[in-house]
Amino acid sequence: MSIKSSKNSLGIVFMGTPDFAVGSLKAILEAGYNVVGVITAPDRPAGRGRKLKESAVKLFAKEQQLKVLQPTNLKDEVFLQDLKRLDANLFVVVAFRMLPKVVWQMPEYGTFNLHASLLPQYRGAAPINWALINGETETGVTTFFIDDKIDTGNIILQEKEEILEDDNMGSLHNRLMELGANLVVETCNQIANKTVSTTEQKHFNDLKPAHKIHKETCRIDWNTPLNTIHNHIRGLSPYPTAWTMLVNNNKEEALKIYRSSMEKGDHKHPFGKLFVDKRTLKVAVKGGYLQLLEIQLSGKRKMEVTEALNGLNLDKTAYLR
Repeated sequence: MSIKSSKNSLGIVFMGTPDFAVGSLKAILEAGYNVVGVITAPDRPAGRGRKLKESAVKLFAKEQQLKVLQPTNLKDEVFLQDLKRLDANLFVVVAFRMLPKVVWQMPEYGTFNLHASLLPQYRGAAPINWALINGETETGVTTFFIDDKIDTGNIILQEKEEILEDDNMGSLHNRLMELGANLVVETCNQIANKTVSTTEQKHFNDLKPAHKIHKETCRIDWNTPLNTIHNHIRGLSPYPTAWTMLVNNNKEEALKIYRSSMEKGDHKHPFGKLFVDKRTLKVAVKGGYLQLLEIQLSGKRKMEVTEALNGLNLDKTAYLR
């Protein structure tokens, strides 16, 4: 069977919502596969004007003139009939929501998912964030066939990726998006050529979860060690962003921190105390000082600390909590 004829044997429905998923959809199309439909989240109000915002996947799909479905209920009979009429024999899922059995069992060749971790580690909604927050030095991407639990299905392919010391959520996200897109195409190739094989996920007692990030998850605990706080910041930058409360001149305001560096050493200062030294701003923490490099004060734009200090009048007792 030629590559061309094997690709023509697949009719793919793609399911995804954010930017991360766009990379895979684009790669599938560039590889010559027939995408018969795209499923993405409904338009949602966003911004101060609460105008309806289309997902990144929908915007790209419209550019490519692909048929788009946006169900609110994946078990709705009208949606299920529309999905069947697309006559796909493979579903590809990247950064979408949990599918009901009636959906993932529908296509002849099954439904596979791309996950941004080396499964079974970091099952859940935010694997890239948590790998960085936990200080990992390696992660990767996995394709697997979906089953009735979250991220537990049989593994098809995996690819490792080194986590660099200066990585944050943004830089690692972009590399894994590209790596994952290539893995999705290779998975489609194997399915089209009927050479796909799978392995069961191994079971460990020390599995690390990747549960959804909430606002309180992003708040910095200044009683934790230096490297823990530094990893927390880079694992949430540029989005959804680590934050804290700045207490200064008997007032409090929210402060987001996008970038930091570590200065290890001993001291006897209370954790969270702020120090301004020429053009630097640093915080006393367990095991040394955390130098703040890029911040955003409430109601202001994101700035390098050297610029932010021009309008930041800190008193001697200022601290972060």
